[in-house]
Amino acid sequence: MKELRRFLIALGYFTRLPIPAWVGWSSSELNRATRYFPLVGLVVGSVSAAVLWAALQFWSPAIAVLLSMLVSLLLTGAFHEDGLADSADGFGGGWEKAKVLAIMKDSRIGTYGASALLTALMLKFAALQALGSAALLALPVVHAASRVPPLLIMAFMTYVREDDNTRAKPVAEGLRIAEWLTGSLLGLAPLLAGCALGGFTPLCCLALLAGLALAGLLCARYFRQRIGGYTGDALGAAQQVCELTAYLILCSSIT
Repeated sequence: MKELRRFLIALGYFTRLPIPAWVGWSSSELNRATRYFPLVGLVVGSVSAAVLWAALQFWSPAIAVLLSMLVSLLLTGAFHEDGLADSADGFGGGWEKAKVLAIMKDSRIGTYGASALLTALMLKFAALQALGSAALLALPVVHAASRVPPLLIMAFMTYVREDDNTRAKPVAEGLRIAEWLTGSLLGLAPLLAGCALGGFTPLCCLALLAGLALAGLLCARYFRQRIGGYTGDALGAAQQVCELTAYLILCSSIT
């Protein structure tokens, strides 16, 4: 029951899905719930794939992909997309660490953020449409796996917002090995299962793992150089970069 509660806390934090009232809220449990963040991604990706499949029965692939993306955004409240936009504004509009963090905290979107968000959504749409029926498997696999690099960034880098009093701060208080190791296994399990069942070739799986690792390392290196660590917005940006990287690798491997 303790682990179920932690999963539901993670689900309630990262999605707009209703959770039972008995779960409640606990900042200390949110830190322990980090292990389930990739599992939340699997839920979001599975629902998106189900919507894609259903929509394909009535409409064209382009409409079906757009409806699937819309449901994904509604499920998460554009949580990670918001992080991408804020990070683009911060890194694009500020040079010093303090200025970058101040811009990130501003809820208004600027030119850099709008450009990054529009480009990411268009690229995601084009990639999913190009994947065709393979997108039905790609969605849950990629949503889960793309959350592993941000989890490792949390585990091995420093949270840099000293003035952050939001309820998200407990996530950044340091992850024990049980959290990031379990989360990594949960995030990569769908990919490994897809490979074992023949959904992906071994070469495709290796390419995905290498691409996700490289994208995560590049994001981590950039964050360290610019602000000396990470923020919640930076984690959202890293997830989006990793997700897009995975789709592009799949497009080059499958189509």
